[in-house]
Amino acid sequence: QVQLVESGGGLVQAGGSLRLSCTASGRTLSTYRMAWFRQAPGKEREFVAFISRNGITTYYTDSAKGRFAISRDNAKNAVFLQMNGLKPEDTAVYYCAACANPAAVPATRTGTYDYWGQGTQVTVSS
Repeated sequence: QVQLVESGGGLVQAGGSLRLSCTASGRTLSTYRMAWFRQAPGKEREFVAFISRNGITTYYTDSAKGRFAISRDNAKNAVFLQMNGLKPEDTAVYYCAACANPAAVPATRTGTYDYWGQGTQVTVSS
C-alpha cells in the first residue's frame, strides 16, 4: 500500500509555469511506474505523462509534449511534473498515480494504476 500526496498547484497566468510534486509514504516509489493525469470540470480523467521505474522512459500526451516534463527522485520518494507555457485549457485537477505491475498496459489508461492521490488544482487564467 502506498499513499500519494500531490502539491504545487495554484493559479497562474497563461504562459506561466508550475511544478507539481507527488510524495509517497508507506512504500518506496522506486518499485512503481508513475504517471500524472488530469481532470477538468465535466470531463473524463485524462493521461498527461508517464515515467518508468528507473526514470529512463517517459512519454506524454500530445498537448503536453514540449511544455511539460515528468521526473522522479526515488531517493526522495517523489515524482514531479514541471509545466511551462501553461494555457487556459490546462486548467484541471492534477493527479499522480502509481502502478505496481511492471507489465500492465496501456500506461495511458486510468485502470492501469493501483494508487491515486487526492489531486491538486491547477488554474490558468487567460
